[in-house]
Amino acid sequence: MISLIRLELTRALRNRKFLFFSVIYPSVIFLLVSNQTGNVDGTGLSVAKYVMVSMASFGALTAVLMGNSERIAKEREGGWVRQLRLTTLPGRGYVLAKTAGAAVVSLPSIVVVFLVAAAVKDVRLEAWQWFALTGAIWAGSLVFAALGVAIGYLASGDAVRPITMIVYFGLSILGGLWMPSSSFPTWLQDIAKWLPTHAYAALGQAIEQSQAPHARDIVILVVFFALFAGGAAWLYRKDTLKA
Repeated sequence: MISLIRLELTRALRNRKFLFFSVIYPSVIFLLVSNQTGNVDGTGLSVAKYVMVSMASFGALTAVLMGNSERIAKEREGGWVRQLRLTTLPGRGYVLAKTAGAAVVSLPSIVVVFLVAAAVKDVRLEAWQWFALTGAIWAGSLVFAALGVAIGYLASGDAVRPITMIVYFGLSILGGLWMPSSSFPTWLQDIAKWLPTHAYAALGQAIEQSQAPHARDIVILVVFFALFAGGAAWLYRKDTLKA
């Protein structure tokens, strides 16, 4: 499994297009959106701090979701997954390797957004908050890495991109990564608070406010991770039976 993780990292780091959209793109959006002054309603956070966490989360989401789903679908069509089944690697090992490999690649997207926020927008936090933010957002990205594996096995090579894009933008927008969910209609806010992306961003916002993350947000992320990882493993075994 370790060898597969190393291979995944090498392939991802060689993909310049992937690195641009997962590392540079979120930082550019941060610079464009964080020019407003004042605080975000209902959070007590400045616009720069709120958008920093949102874009760091968005960058990690891009790295683990977009990268995993399309790559796996292509590997299935190219026969690479069929070759892996001939090895001793179990289904859960494959899912964990894909999830872990994608999560490691998401780390630069988080760090770059933080560096840009501190250097350009003069965002200042305590040292423990920077470390806690990095750890929380990085760990939370595992949820969406597992989702990427599941989509990669759910969709064919031609259908995986549109399905991934719908899920990607839907979770990003409705989860409040692009705009505060407090600006949504009440009925949409009630839906958004149960989405994994909303809970994901809430982890970072709580740390910025020097508060402990809400238990509900942690539970939501754990439940969704179990669902996505379990679904990915089941789809992997189902695909094995077809082969």
